[in-house]
Amino acid sequence: MGKLFGTDGIRGEANRYPMSAEIAFGVGQAVAHLFKKNGHRARVIIGKDTRLSGYMLESSLEAGITSMGGYPYLVGVLPTPGIAFIAQSMRADAGIVISASHNPFQDNGLKIFGGDGFKLTDEEENSIEDLILNNNLAGLLPTSAGMGKAFRIDDVHGRYIVFLKNSFPRNLSMEGMKIVLDTANGATYKVAPEAFIELGADVEVIHNTPDGVNINDKCGSQHTGDLRKKVLESGAAIGLAFDGDGDRLIAVDEKGKEITGDQILIICANIMKKEDKLVNDLLVSTVMSNLGLRVACKKYGFKHHASKVGDRYVLEDMLKMGSVIGGEEAGHMIFLDHHTTGDGIVAAMQLVAAMVKEGKPLSELAGMMDIFPQKLINIDVKSKPDIDKVPKLAEAIAQVERELGEEGRVLVRYSGTQNMCRVMVEGPSDEVTEKYCRELADIVKSEIG
Repeated sequence: MGKLFGTDGIRGEANRYPMSAEIAFGVGQAVAHLFKKNGHRARVIIGKDTRLSGYMLESSLEAGITSMGGYPYLVGVLPTPGIAFIAQSMRADAGIVISASHNPFQDNGLKIFGGDGFKLTDEEENSIEDLILNNNLAGLLPTSAGMGKAFRIDDVHGRYIVFLKNSFPRNLSMEGMKIVLDTANGATYKVAPEAFIELGADVEVIHNTPDGVNINDKCGSQHTGDLRKKVLESGAAIGLAFDGDGDRLIAVDEKGKEITGDQILIICANIMKKEDKLVNDLLVSTVMSNLGLRVACKKYGFKHHASKVGDRYVLEDMLKMGSVIGGEEAGHMIFLDHHTTGDGIVAAMQLVAAMVKEGKPLSELAGMMDIFPQKLINIDVKSKPDIDKVPKLAEAIAQVERELGEEGRVLVRYSGTQNMCRVMVEGPSDEVTEKYCRELADIVKSEIG
């Protein structure tokens, strides 16, 4: 059966191992057991995105938690960072999110937060895994009198919206600013528009009619074509695209051009430095960040650290090194002054605040960072052997690195959540970058595809 947890919780095709009703039931039991203390029953918040399979997994978690004597609190559809916030503000013991983030609707996943709003540690995940995979749960069940009961909470949207609005400076106003939101037919479809409308923005929303299967379908942070078009049509100042569970943000400027997570990080970090809020003068991103980000950090006088890929590793390094801002090029951004985890809507609030403070259009602010030509190719793979131990591939990577020298870089790594190998090359020109990336991708296909 192998490991359950990847880089961001448990994920896979819904109704198939490991995203089956049985595993979700086991996770519910294990979490309820792990977080119960002497005489105290575990209180666990359960939220989900808009996927059809969320109903099945929600019921399974609820059954697992109650069977182990815990109290599940069902809040329905809410962004992943919203569950982290609610778990913390309600002083619950844990929060579980049913979501596969930016993946297509047929996938689903489970992300678990502690009562402090932070994702579980590796040790806690290992404990849950051990309880489930080694069939250690049956012997821990209470008698029928010790079973738990479930609750449904209806007012969490309002609480989370107040939290989001509080991340936008009180002395600033969005009044009269035209903003287009793409909620990816996902978990932000209600709370994001309400938060921006309540702050005075003139809001237009697209892809906000979830039907259980259209989440992330040609929309949201992964597919900004419709948003770019709508921004140009409506003359909006900015377009904001979230992913299915609301922990990512990708922006579109007033000229219809996509702005990456890297550019947003530079814009926000620079404002924080000016206001003396950039703790330790440090921005944390990942090894996938564009070379231009490092150059911009030097230009604006702050330090940069590259962590492993995955927002949990970014956060780990931020906490270790004393940084309050970090994130990924793909749109996960963590503002520790505001939240314990990546939050697409909080990130959007900080970006809009930067525009208002600087009094400049987003296209001009985005120009603070030059983007080096970058090519990324994803290849489906059947297995994930150590890349250094695939001779032909290791040799080809070394050769391309030699040829690029200081003018580029190569990164070949496996996805932590899918059976996929990512080949990324940055170089001095589009032609050179494309050429080397395709060469390496072809070798990945022939050797491990």
